[in-house]
Amino acid sequence: FCTPCLQECLKPKKPVCGVCRSTLSAGTRALDLEKQIETTETTCNGCNKKMFLSKMRSHAASCSKYQNYIMEGVKAVTKEPLHNTRSFPNRFTFPCPYCSEKNFDQEGLVEHCKALHSMDAKQVVCPICASMPWGDPNYRSANFMEHLQRRHRFSYDTFVVGDYDADEDDMMAQVLMRSLRDK
Repeated sequence: FCTPCLQECLKPKKPVCGVCRSTLSAGTRALDLEKQIETTETTCNGCNKKMFLSKMRSHAASCSKYQNYIMEGVKAVTKEPLHNTRSFPNRFTFPCPYCSEKNFDQEGLVEHCKALHSMDAKQVVCPICASMPWGDPNYRSANFMEHLQRRHRFSYDTFVVGDYDADEDDMMAQVLMRSLRDK
């Protein structure tokens, strides 16, 4: 797991597994895995520089050739050319569907609704879901509070890289092609 994904899984009071969402319990550090990461060598897909896996993340953040490599993959799976940013829905801040207070990030909206609207049974449209390409802006959740806590435990932008409109089948084909090429 990358750090942002793992942090999202550990945020709830009862941390959950990033794969199956079962509750995590305190454990011991995987020292054997840490050692393997420190001693396994890899090559940057951008500049072909060799390094240990433990150094790859910091290298990738500063390697312009690696950034270009990633963007080539994103462009390969995008259905249309990149749009004007004004045509994208706002997926970073949301209004409260109960009181219309604005500018909550996803986590802030969850906390706001838990604190002020946990007993409100009114059926409302989830502003987070409505902003997604697959979301229905007219669908009213029967139990919005339960929906928030089950569906929005993590932020979509943690898991969606590049364009929300990228075709999933094309994306999988591209990943498979690159995994074979990058051996």
